Amino acid sequence: MEMNIALLPGDGIGPEVIAQAVKVVNAIGQKFGHKITFREAVVGAAAIDATGDPYPDSTHEIAASSDAILFGAIGDPKYDNDPKAKVRPEQGLLRMRQKLGLFANVRPTFTFPSLIHKSPLKLDRVEGVDFVFFRELTGGIYFGEPRGRNEQGTKAFDTNVYTKEEITRLARMGFEAAQKRRKLLTCVDKANVLATSRLWRETVQELAPDYPDVKVEYEFVDAVAMRLILWPKAYDVLITENLFGDILTDEASVISGSMGLMPSASLGSAVKLFEPIHGSYPQAAGKDIANPLATILSAAMMFDYAFDLKAEAQLISDVVNLSLDEGIVTEDIADGAKAYKTSEVGDWLAKKILE
Repeated sequence: MEMNIALLPGDGIGPEVIAQAVKVVNAIGQKFGHKITFREAVVGAAAIDATGDPYPDSTHEIAASSDAILFGAIGDPKYDNDPKAKVRPEQGLLRMRQKLGLFANVRPTFTFPSLIHKSPLKLDRVEGVDFVFFRELTGGIYFGEPRGRNEQGTKAFDTNVYTKEEITRLARMGFEAAQKRRKLLTCVDKANVLATSRLWRETVQELAPDYPDVKVEYEFVDAVAMRLILWPKAYDVLITENLFGDILTDEASVISGSMGLMPSASLGSAVKLFEPIHGSYPQAAGKDIANPLATILSAAMMFDYAFDLKAEAQLISDVVNLSLDEGIVTEDIADGAKAYKTSEVGDWLAKKILE
């Protein structure tokens, strides 16, 4: 198969972890006989520094014409520490999602047997955890209008807006995923307070008869925030709006023991984007110490979701698990044992794939 993959390394540790994913993807291509072409473009603070725009047209052209996108991270302290900055790296991320139509963020949470002791939760709570969030990504309060402040600067306002169509397309994706898993779907909302949440709940209730094999549960977001810690094994597929999903997926990410291990996908009707859930971690940039496994597992999701190549995706997951079992890991999860450099982990994984 021929694959045209856009690389958007971004900021901080993004270029370093993306470089390791490229090693692994190239190894998969060599082993399975795929022809893979990469095209790189700037985004985020790197793009602001180069062009003044966090998501320039040239980057969009490369991303939109690709079969899939591997994305690193966005963020830089010089913008994070300046709340009055008019151009910010995160604006590039939001615009990229909107222009590419990436309306569904898929965030799995699972545990690794060799690292389960690193979870902040008790063993009986996390052993066997395996659920996935489908977060609506291009609507809600992050995109709603109007927004701003009054003339005196003493009052600020944001608008949370959802349409039935936006909810339906995300909910159907969740239902279809649940059919392939444990057939349990949880709709996360705040329908006791918010009109948008009532529309979410009503829409999901209308869709449920189309999926009679899926059990549907409805929970308020605050209850889910609590139960993710008390009993995360209660969940299988969860669907929710943009803001709630942003918060809950970060909460869920630490269950595994390290944010450096969790991948994600952002899906649309055309191109699909794959990225680690961690941030740009600027303190580690250039030191060759960042954990590349979340990015490499995102590449596994790419082979699965973008190209429907299950064997390739599974092989990446298998060698990642092997690296964890054998202690070929970076300092964040080395537990006092030998820590390997970011580049060394990437080299080891690529070599194992080719054996």
